[in-house]
Amino acid sequence: MKTLLAGLRLNVLETLRYLNDQRPSYVQFEAWVSERNGGDLSEASLHRLRRALAGEPVGAEVGNLEHVEGLSADDLEHWHEHGYVVLRNAISPEAAEIAEMAVYDFLGMDRDDPESWYHQSLGHSIWVPLLRHPALVANRRSPRIHKAHAQLWGREDLWVTIDQGGFNPPERKDWRFPGPHLHWDATLAEPHCFDLQGILYLTDVAEDQGAFSCVPGFHRTLNQWLKNVPAGVSVQQHASRTLTMKPVAAKRGDMIIWHHLLPHGSSPNRAQRPRVVQYMSLQPTRFAYTEEWKS
Repeated sequence: MKTLLAGLRLNVLETLRYLNDQRPSYVQFEAWVSERNGGDLSEASLHRLRRALAGEPVGAEVGNLEHVEGLSADDLEHWHEHGYVVLRNAISPEAAEIAEMAVYDFLGMDRDDPESWYHQSLGHSIWVPLLRHPALVANRRSPRIHKAHAQLWGREDLWVTIDQGGFNPPERKDWRFPGPHLHWDATLAEPHCFDLQGILYLTDVAEDQGAFSCVPGFHRTLNQWLKNVPAGVSVQQHASRTLTMKPVAAKRGDMIIWHHLLPHGSSPNRAQRPRVVQYMSLQPTRFAYTEEWKS
């Protein structure tokens, strides 16, 4: 299902809402998919999707990755030890700034007017439901991003999620950081399978600027840690009491990729500038997952 939605360039939540609310016919759903994509879903993309779903081998969506620079040997060593890695220059600073401005425009805010950063269009949330702006679409096609994920997955038949943006302004009296705090987006039921998550920084982000935070290396100790959760205490409570997250600073255009079994979250922005980001994940056509949900 994830491959189908990614191949049709659909967001999971928007699709579920549409199906539940409209109960469309096949023809209506087909028209909705075309409308979502502005009529720009090419036959080549659909052909690749059909082949993949039929079990045929497909290459990278963005073409030959052989000569694309991805993660270095040091990057991969850091990944294996800590469970996350910073892909430097995942996109150009210019591309990141264009996407940053798209977020400001979508929210009706002025990058240089701090009062506008708390406009009611944001609500009390750091999520920005901007899905298909051309700048965000272009970032999803970055060869370096596809190459790095191909290295970590060990394969190139990857599909990029249609995910949203994020805007985390500095805290002030009338706007406190709403979360997400430390959490998992993965089931903790066994077997613990491999998957990746990612966040693309569209601005320079310092450690105190609402940076993405995680517990480095926890994917290697999760099993033993779960066995030590006291009876009558929830996993989330025990995590909040015993785990300390590390904020990850990076530059405009850098991408943080992490193992989905790392506890992670955003953090309060105590700097002077907002943190502006784009969320993005890439997964292969088929991969192992655990059906039982346990948190």
